[in-house]
Amino acid sequence: MGDLEDAVMTRVWQWNRPVTVREVLEDLQRERSIAYTTVMTVMDNLHHKGWLRREHEGRAYRYEAVSTRAAYSAALMHEAWAASDNPAAALVQFFSMMSPEQREALRDASRIVQPEAPPDEPAAAPEGPGR
Repeated sequence: MGDLEDAVMTRVWQWNRPVTVREVLEDLQRERSIAYTTVMTVMDNLHHKGWLRREHEGRAYRYEAVSTRAAYSAALMHEAWAASDNPAAALVQFFSMMSPEQREALRDASRIVQPEAPPDEPAAAPEGPGR
């Protein structure tokens, strides 16, 4: 995902309501010079990628986010990792760039996704042939 796509999605999440291309354009123009058609194309692309849904309102569309910022961030990370020719090495590099707080958040998330076995229960044996 590009910087402009991220900037558009950030505004859609911040406003937390259906928005028009014109509204996003006017907000983006506070930071940079950008054309209406550029913002319209980006929002159309985000719609086709499944990140924004839209409904006609008069002559324009109103767009809103389909999912959360967390889901979007996770998809970006997955997309980058999947593009690697060496996923294990990419993860090592990614982890090495993390702050101690980020590594702790990763450990917390890992425990949520794959809870540890209680101390009185042995971990499940992996399934294999003949089991």
